[in-house]
Amino acid sequence: MDVVIFRQNTEGLYCGVEWNAPDGIVYEALRSHKNFVRNFGQVPREEIAVSTRIFTRRATDRILRAAFEHASNNGYKSVTLCEKPNVIRETSGMMYNMAKQIQKEYAHIALWNTNIDAQMMWLTKNPEDYGVIVAGNMFGDIVSDGFAGLIGGLGFACSANIGEKVAVFEPTHGSAPKYADYPVSIVNPIAMIESACMMLDYLGENAVSARIRAAIADVISEGKVRTYDMMKMKGSPDALKQGAASTREMADEIIKGVGSREKGLPLPDKF
Repeated sequence: MDVVIFRQNTEGLYCGVEWNAPDGIVYEALRSHKNFVRNFGQVPREEIAVSTRIFTRRATDRILRAAFEHASNNGYKSVTLCEKPNVIRETSGMMYNMAKQIQKEYAHIALWNTNIDAQMMWLTKNPEDYGVIVAGNMFGDIVSDGFAGLIGGLGFACSANIGEKVAVFEPTHGSAPKYADYPVSIVNPIAMIESACMMLDYLGENAVSARIRAAIADVISEGKVRTYDMMKMKGSPDALKQGAASTREMADEIIKGVGSREKGLPLPDKF
């Protein structure tokens, strides 16, 4: 499996434009749509909650082009748009139509179109078929966690939020606050280290990131040092007593692996 997911992270269903018991001009705007009148026209206003899904052409164009550019630069043969244009016609439909136009500029990259529900089945059935997937905010959130489960969980899933001028790199699982008060940290650090490798690639330090990734692969392959999630244990302080490695133990093993793979080539001091 070698999958990269491009998720539009500022718009869509997560943009926070919502109403509970909408009134005034908002309610009148809703009633201007025939489907609202037909399905909800007789529902009391105070029983209605509304969340909007907003896509703009500018942000949609940017995420689509980023996906195609990454596929082109890294040898992927296809870009899969994972949305729901047969049902969410205006937003998903706009994104698919734009993807078809952009794909003409990348004739060597195939454009595949999947629905999110079918995609969740196919990613467990034949995940090796997919290379680059692009989606709006919510569907990108769903499919990224789905693929993370296939490689061992969120402890292995790295991510980046890349803007036009600023980029922020972080593991998909975020800060894992439920483990923050443990006397010894048990969180798998691989996702964080892999996110740092993404940062190094972004900065053009590809050779350094490649060495770190190779060391991670060696540690996983050897299987001698494993965090609780790698051992399919419940995340609790007792995991360490049952043989799971701590966050520091796993990090130390990876650091040792970087040094043993290429002796005489220490990491630059700035990192």
